[in-house]
Amino acid sequence: MKITAALVKELRERTGAGMMECKKALTENAGDIEAAIEAMRKSGQAKAAKKAGRIAAEGLVIIQQNDKNAAMVEVNCETDFVTKGDDFKAFCEYVANTILRQTPTNLEALQNSVEEARKELVAKIGENINVRRFALMEANTNKLGVYLHGTRIGVLVDIQGAEPALVKDIAMHIAASRPLCISEDQVPADKLEKEKEIFTVQAANSGKPANIIEKMVVGRIKKYLAEVTLLGQGFIKDPEKSVGDLLKSSNATIKHFERFEVGEGIEKKVENFADEVMQQAQQ
Repeated sequence: MKITAALVKELRERTGAGMMECKKALTENAGDIEAAIEAMRKSGQAKAAKKAGRIAAEGLVIIQQNDKNAAMVEVNCETDFVTKGDDFKAFCEYVANTILRQTPTNLEALQNSVEEARKELVAKIGENINVRRFALMEANTNKLGVYLHGTRIGVLVDIQGAEPALVKDIAMHIAASRPLCISEDQVPADKLEKEKEIFTVQAANSGKPANIIEKMVVGRIKKYLAEVTLLGQGFIKDPEKSVGDLLKSSNATIKHFERFEVGEGIEKKVENFADEVMQQAQQ
């Protein structure tokens, strides 16, 4: 039987194991996914499977640097308690250093590189662990801004032509103000269209004439773009001046930035301890 990518993907989702382990197990079991799962369970490769589906929304953001690059990674676990443990912190640092050492081109390549260590940690601490995302920036002739706010928010920003103090200020601003992108032309068209639709409905409910409604929508879109773009936002240390104006006065240009915040976008499961105890008592 041909071992397809879809079959490997299904086995990965069901076992939580790495791509190469899944492909090997399927090959050795003639593409029989149930037999492959059984074989992986027997060998211990599917040890983390029952934890793979549990929501991991806590974690740490780690930044590591060398002479060539800066690496930032978000690693998730299930509880805040685990983030304070030395084993979890060591794994996060290991992942960040792996990024610097191997410079992976995508998340899957990184996950495959650290999979054995991840499974060992899952088995040791009893929680689902997920390497969620990473960013790698070159420390070239431009100024590279690096900022960590505790262990939950991290920023890398590549700025050309700025003094170190300004680079640090911009990195801190990004951490605090959560810009969606650098400039208006980078705002996703579908997101802008959705906001325009909402503003149009809101303005229509005002009961004002059509020409006034149109002006209201234009004004709200302008305000929205200023709020979500880095260049349009008021600078945190001087809100009367936009970040764009600040950079222009310093002849500086932002090339790229990455901002990670632990758990953003992950839907957390709300546990009801009393209900859980009752469910267990009834079993």
